[in-house]
Amino acid sequence: MPKKKVLVVLGGNSRERKVSLESGKSCILALKEIGYNVTKFDPKFLSLNKINKTNPDVIFNALHGKEGEDGKIQSFFEYFRIPYTHSGVLSSMIAMNKYFSKKLFIKNKILTPNFFYLNYKNFLGINLQKEIRKNKLLFPIVIKPNDEGSSIGVKICKNLSILKKEFNKLKKNYKNLIFESYIPGQEIQVAVMGGKSIGAIELRPKRSFYDYAAKYKKSAKTLHIMPAAIPQKKYKEVLKISEKANKVLQCKGIVRCDFRFHRNKFFLLELNTQPGMTSLSLVPEIAKHSNISFVKLVKWMVNDSGINR
Repeated sequence: MPKKKVLVVLGGNSRERKVSLESGKSCILALKEIGYNVTKFDPKFLSLNKINKTNPDVIFNALHGKEGEDGKIQSFFEYFRIPYTHSGVLSSMIAMNKYFSKKLFIKNKILTPNFFYLNYKNFLGINLQKEIRKNKLLFPIVIKPNDEGSSIGVKICKNLSILKKEFNKLKKNYKNLIFESYIPGQEIQVAVMGGKSIGAIELRPKRSFYDYAAKYKKSAKTLHIMPAAIPQKKYKEVLKISEKANKVLQCKGIVRCDFRFHRNKFFLLELNTQPGMTSLSLVPEIAKHSNISFVKLVKWMVNDSGINR
């Protein structure tokens, strides 16, 4: 019986390219250990139209950031009718778009920080102070790109003066921005596998917040607490909220939900449809605690792949 051909798509052109290459490398090693016939494809150097030329049985999507988890690459997989890992086109697009996902969370009674959204058409002449009052935001206020991941571009602003300064910087590079109330408290992240939550981890960064460096650099020495140090009743609650969010966005495969736990309430910051798969990544760490090895996790993702999702 011939080996299943798995094409790992990695790298790409987003600001998360480096992390994607690391995720892809880890997954390639696991896929080879399982016994699959593995090849790789980097959209930075190859046209997406050539994906089907390799004639794979399954695509393992190891991309992160724009074009990799916003529905664009998924639409190519669908067009070529090749089964692929993770969520489909619409779920990926909505999860990556913080405005859309937050609107759906609110509609479905999932708590998320108060926020407002601006696109480039509103940048000129906007009265930030008025928008803050209107949308009931409190300082510190977080300003971030509407469609980036890995905390790229995220700024925490203690007052209006700093907020205006950071807004003026970010609007040079981004057309869509989210402003939301900063929620203090514990950083809790949940892994969802096939619609079922498998565990919640707590993160205690040494840096001012869980930024890009805290996520990916060992030197940042972010403390990982597995399982999260919260009461058992609240632990079960955050697992249920994550399953609900996963269902609301109609996600597939592996998902990570990022929360802040403050005053006995969970605030869902965002849902990630393409969580990292590096040595420091949270989903593999949570899975390991549930007796799911990295190799088992990767194999499950391949078996869970599909089309028309």
